[in-house]
Amino acid sequence: MNNVTERESNYKDIEKMSVLEVLQAINAEDRTVAFAVAEAMPQIEKLASAVAKKMKKGGRLFYIGAGTSGRLGVVDASECPPTFGVPFDAVVGIIAGGDSAIRKAVEFAEDDKKQAWKDLQDFNVGEKDCLIGLAASGTTPYVIGGLQEANKHGLLTGCIVCNGGGPIAAESDFPVEVIVGPEFITGSTRMKSGTAQKMVLNMLSTTVMVQLGRVVGNKMVDMQLSNNKLVDRGTQMVAKDLNIGYGEAAKLLSQYGSVRKAVEAGK
Repeated sequence: MNNVTERESNYKDIEKMSVLEVLQAINAEDRTVAFAVAEAMPQIEKLASAVAKKMKKGGRLFYIGAGTSGRLGVVDASECPPTFGVPFDAVVGIIAGGDSAIRKAVEFAEDDKKQAWKDLQDFNVGEKDCLIGLAASGTTPYVIGGLQEANKHGLLTGCIVCNGGGPIAAESDFPVEVIVGPEFITGSTRMKSGTAQKMVLNMLSTTVMVQLGRVVGNKMVDMQLSNNKLVDRGTQMVAKDLNIGYGEAAKLLSQYGSVRKAVEAGK
């Protein structure tokens, strides 16, 4: 295994840098992340295709991770229902240490190799489902244990890591390895590694939802109308698609509850 994420930073004496110098250096490092993600595109395509195939047959998508990686999984999962109108249990993010670890780190939670599978039992996971392990290092015991048990029980497994050749990738049917190089602050994987994982998660969940028919044209036709901004956006979408006035579109949207249903009814 090549443990790139623990390599020493390319920058020395950071504490002596000006505010602008720190910002410019971080920005310079961040600009390299998209290129690293592009290098992993073949792996990302395989994972997205496999997950979409499972979910078309009624399977669910689970993320497990610790620390920053776990939080990113929770964020991506929690954004799928309001964005794409899928059930809240279609995409689920689980973080080592439980939901309290989203806000406050739980010491040594990531070191428990058995806990991830215990956490997954609350959701009655089975062969239809997909499990993706998130860990910048590629070595987190919590994630390794979860993937090992998932493999034994026939789940589709994948991962998003930032080191190559690690044990998490080895336990994954569809590993994604995004090698971003040393962090600006040595070992601080919430930086480039976290950015890379967030980018891949955006790509993965969005692509899967497109494959599931949750996007029409370029619109979120099944989005939940959970605030005034989204109601306004939905109304404008209906008005444009049906070539009708805003007021009439608002009535249709209120009556049918979603952009998709309102447009179908209007046609």
